[in-house]
Amino acid sequence: MKKYLLFMILFLTCLASAPRRITWVAIGDSITYLNDHKDETANRVTKGYLTLISEKYPRVEYINKGYNGWTSINIADKIETLELQKADVYTVFLGTNDWWQGKELGSIADYEGNTGARTVYGAYRVITEKLKQLNKKAEIILITPMQRGDFVYINNQKNNAYGSYKPKNGKNLEAFANAVVEIGKLEKIPVVDLFHESGMTVESMVNFKKLRDPANGHYKNYTYPDYTTIPFDPEKDEYPYPPEAISMTYDGLHPSDKGYAIIAEMIEKKWKRLR
Repeated sequence: MKKYLLFMILFLTCLASAPRRITWVAIGDSITYLNDHKDETANRVTKGYLTLISEKYPRVEYINKGYNGWTSINIADKIETLELQKADVYTVFLGTNDWWQGKELGSIADYEGNTGARTVYGAYRVITEKLKQLNKKAEIILITPMQRGDFVYINNQKNNAYGSYKPKNGKNLEAFANAVVEIGKLEKIPVVDLFHESGMTVESMVNFKKLRDPANGHYKNYTYPDYTTIPFDPEKDEYPYPPEAISMTYDGLHPSDKGYAIIAEMIEKKWKRLR
């Protein structure tokens, strides 16, 4: 009996001293999704930001809620069907698709007035309210969209888009990043400001873009901003980002290992429970 009691005391002591698991739900778009679908990057990515953080901090268990091509408005519209669970930490990394798809940005009044998912500001209110409902003590971290170069999907060149160096539907991507920053200040929620503070700029998205010289038809490696003036034909041209073009991204938009490492490091700095 004494041995049994001693065993139970030792067991309970070990249980009490063991570090508590941290459950992390990461909400996002393809930048989050690709963490667990590296085959869709042609295996150009080794580890995404979720993996990098969970490997460095083994008590962190992540749940990947990234959706290819989704916007903050998509997330807000479907928030009740996403099977989000109670977690210790939630990160919200959205905005780049809202910009490219021309979603209505709105204003901070839409967030404060809880006007619904008609605008990006309103969508963020729906999302943050849901996360607070799931766990009012949870830590929430907002992440702004990154800057972006010319995107060309590695598995389908017809899927391409110009970078954040010019507006889409009259709006700059920076306005969507600023919205996330503004919401964070209002709610006193930490913001990982990738757009302004990461060092991942349009100039550093790729080392070059391989395109045909219009004068002679021969391929040439163009750096930013020169490549923005050279046409790309997805039907006839080679994929413009060979491995040696990889810098902060591998395709002009989605982070490379180098880009993901920066994202992971910046999230760590804002994540209070890791310290």
